[in-house]
Amino acid sequence: MRHPWWMSGVKFACQSNCGKCCDEPGGIVYLSKHDARRISSSMGLAVEEWLERDCQRTLDGRYILKSRETDGICIYLSEQKTCQIYENRPQQCAAYPWWGENLATDRSWRQTKQECPGLTAEDAITIDGNTIKIHVLADRQSTKGFRKW
Repeated sequence: MRHPWWMSGVKFACQSNCGKCCDEPGGIVYLSKHDARRISSSMGLAVEEWLERDCQRTLDGRYILKSRETDGICIYLSEQKTCQIYENRPQQCAAYPWWGENLATDRSWRQTKQECPGLTAEDAITIDGNTIKIHVLADRQSTKGFRKW
């Protein structure tokens, strides 16, 4: 069986104060049950309270993070383009840019490289294929989401 092209590793380094992966109006961050437990706990809230306050549902009922009403950007992205819950961010966020949809075709990967300066950064280091695979699987799990707590 042939391995995906990225299994040999890809250079990447998240760039300080970039936020480009988070500041897309209308972006959707799917949540896993693990995300809901972890994030709500870090805020000292019951999961149900946090889901009510900071999340909404897709048309098919999956929980996603709310976006700001003013501009459609993630509610946790600060004015300085940093994540206010970085240490506890959803696993889908932590998996970026290693989303299956980004890695699926040459065209989607070229687009991702244009959008993410960490993929062409001078300080980029090689992320090994097994680490990328873990992120791809985490993104897949998050995208499945959950509908009931």
